Order: sequence, then C-alpha cells, then structure tokens
Amino acid sequence: MSARTTFVIVGGGKMGEAILSGWLASDATPADTIEAADIVAVDPTPERRAYLEESHGIACVADVADIAADAKPDVVVLAVKPQVMMGVLESIAQLPAFQGAGAADAPLFVSIAAGLTTERIAAALPQDAPLVRVMPNMPLMVGAGASGVCGGAHATPEQVQYVADLFGCLGRAVVVDESNMDAVCAVSGSGPAYVAALVEHLRDAGAAQGLDPDLAEVLALQTVLGTARLIDETSLTPQTAREAVCSPGGTTLAALDAMNEQGFSQVIDAGVAAAIRRSKELAAM
Repeated sequence: MSARTTFVIVGGGKMGEAILSGWLASDATPADTIEAADIVAVDPTPERRAYLEESHGIACVADVADIAADAKPDVVVLAVKPQVMMGVLESIAQLPAFQGAGAADAPLFVSIAAGLTTERIAAALPQDAPLVRVMPNMPLMVGAGASGVCGGAHATPEQVQYVADLFGCLGRAVVVDESNMDAVCAVSGSGPAYVAALVEHLRDAGAAQGLDPDLAEVLALQTVLGTARLIDETSLTPQTAREAVCSPGGTTLAALDAMNEQGFSQVIDAGVAAAIRRSKELAAM
C-alpha cells in the first residue's frame, strides 16, 4: 500500500465505527498513517452519518453510489450485515469508483460478514477484485479484538498480511485457511458471548450464596480479566494456570470436579460445534 491509503467503510454501525475509530486512534503500523481525511463511511441513516462526521471528523455518504468515480478508494471495508451484503455488492459491481483494470488496479475489498465465503462474495464483486475476509469479534470495539483473516483467490499474500496487520492494530489478528473460518467464528467470533455468560452465571451463583449481586459481578469480571492477563503475560498455559490454583483436596478442585460431573467440557464442545453448524448454514443461504 502507498503511504497514503484511502478507505471506504460500507456500514457505519458499531463494528464499522469500531474499526475506523480504532485505526484513527492507533499509533501502530500500518494504521498509524491513517487520518480522518482518508476515510469515507457509507450509512443510509442521516443521524448516524451526522454522528460519525462530528465524532470522528470523517466524510460520510448515504449510498455507495455517492462515491465519486474519480475518488477510487484503495481499501473497501464491507461492514454490513450478511443478509444485506449481496444487495450492496450488486451496487458496487456497477460503479466506476470500485472498478479496476485487473486485480493489481482494483481496490482491495475486506469483508467482515460472518458466514459468507470469499468465493461467494468475489463472485459478486468486479472481476478479479482482490478480497480478504476477516472474522473479528466485539472486543475489537475496545482495541482488544481477536480476528481471523484469510484471502480470496485474487488476494496476494502481501494484501492478506496487510489486512491482518491492520486488524492487529485493534487487538490480535491471525492468518488462517478459509476452511478454518467457521471454527474461528465459533471460538473467537462467538466466544465473547460465552465469556459474558460465564460472568453472568458466576455473579448469580455468588448472589445465591449471599454476595451482593453488584459485588459478585465485579469479582467475576475481574477474575476473567485477571486470568486472561495472567496467562497472556506469563509463561503459564491455560492448563498450568488451572493446576496452579487447584490445591489437592481444596475448594477449587472440588468445584471443577462438580462442574465436570455436570458435563462442563461437553457443554463447551457442543456449543462450539453448534456455532460451526450454524455458520455453515448461513453460508449456504
């Protein structure tokens, strides 16, 4: 990419805003070169456009057709819901601003739509347009995202790595084979909901034993945050961290034994498998 890279972000919702605001705030390469003047967001809602313009200093338009033909972007982030994606792509495919004389001249398209394969999206884009698919998760909104990244048929390894580096500025990003994207969706894409459910249940269990519910939530949330940092910032693995807390004959081991008797690991396995099945179903729609 050139020193000055221009972006169109199609979809100014929570994830679209998290991406653009994260890049503008980042001092890490390559997002550190992105300025507000480099970004145009597309959103159909006047109030949302006004908010994005005032909050982030970017330009906004109501429709992709409003992108001027002579203002062809370098990168187009497709941040709309999967169920409206194909209609958006149909418009993009007809517009001069998104065309190119072959893959080397076309904008780089980046999709964050869950379940939609690169093959399906690429078929609706201008011919030979490079496409990179990203599966981010909601903690991206606070710069702590986990994103899986894979390239379509016309994306170069350098383009895939560039997108991975961009999303790495919003947390962590890893390049994977597309065959693994359903699993990425099930583990990290949906994972924040599993963790939030764990916090909820720990809070409620503590409250049932007499703790103030607000206090129980603080303790549960900080325990999740602290354990993640402990594993991330030390040489401990999840297994060794678990074992370090479990004294023989102690309370933690008694708790884990009781949880395992109720099918703790089987519940996690079933949830991940169900998410993968649903991701495949969405891809086939």
